[in-house]
Amino acid sequence: MSNNNNQFDGDLEKFAKALFGNNKNKKKKINDEIPPSNSPKEKKPFNGRKFAKSAIVLTVIFAVLIILIANVYIVKENEYRVVRQFGEVVKYENEPGLNMKIPFIQSVTTLPKNLMTYEMTQEEINTLDKKRIIIDNYAVWRVTDPKALISNAGTLINAESRMEEFIYSVIRTQLGQLNYDQIINDENSERGSINDRVTEEVNKFLLSGNFGIEVIDVRIRRTDLPEENEQSVYTRMISERESIAQRYLSEGDADKNRIVANTDREVQELLATADKEASVIRAQGEAEAAQIYNAAFSRDPEFYGLYRTLESYKKTIGEDTVIILPSDSPYARVLSGYLE
Repeated sequence: MSNNNNQFDGDLEKFAKALFGNNKNKKKKINDEIPPSNSPKEKKPFNGRKFAKSAIVLTVIFAVLIILIANVYIVKENEYRVVRQFGEVVKYENEPGLNMKIPFIQSVTTLPKNLMTYEMTQEEINTLDKKRIIIDNYAVWRVTDPKALISNAGTLINAESRMEEFIYSVIRTQLGQLNYDQIINDENSERGSINDRVTEEVNKFLLSGNFGIEVIDVRIRRTDLPEENEQSVYTRMISERESIAQRYLSEGDADKNRIVANTDREVQELLATADKEASVIRAQGEAEAAQIYNAAFSRDPEFYGLYRTLESYKKTIGEDTVIILPSDSPYARVLSGYLE
């Protein structure tokens, strides 16, 4: 101990190197044995074949999913789904739900199940009395057999075209058997029964052709005249109405004259009857009065004579009456006051 102290006495630097020098050497050895943490790691080699296989598998799975999704179809409540294979109809679905078709081979066509209204183009026809009119009508129809429609008509538009041809053919035949007045007259119109007959006949044609559709109702909306005929028809209608009005006026005047003549005749008959009855009653009254007078005057002839004289005065003597009588006339004597 004392020897060591003596060895480093007066030399502190040597003592420090002797004390820490070995530790530095040890740390350096340890650092040499342990690799530094910032040194790069070794990279594995890239396996391209394995990556390509994974990409192919994922692509195939994605393509299968797309094909499956593209070939799933939904059937709604108000529609038919017709499945065709190489153009031929193999089946159709009318129940709501999910269904699937064969990819790349089968195709699906949608057809409506509900009632549809078809607005038909206006057509010109001739009536029985050789008058031209324009008919505007519409039809209410529906699909009854989707397979027959696709097989025989091909498309919905073709089915509507065939239906329109049948409707106009039947309407032309039916209206050609009626006069113009029978068609346009509201009171005596035959259009109601024509609509029913047209519907029945058109359905017969559609059934015989197996087009898979049914007409529910055919209605004539309105009938018009061609533009070049409207003015002449209006002029003729005005003339006819004026002649009808004149006929009504003439008939009214005739009825009036007849009624006035009948009334005058009845009045004359009533007056004649009344005069006759009045004369009879008057004669009966005068006869009764005469009887009463005779019965009364027969009791006193002198009074009767006086009464008759006085009555004669009423009739013969007035304010300006001048009477010339002989002096010995009894009448003069009475007037003079000589009663005996």
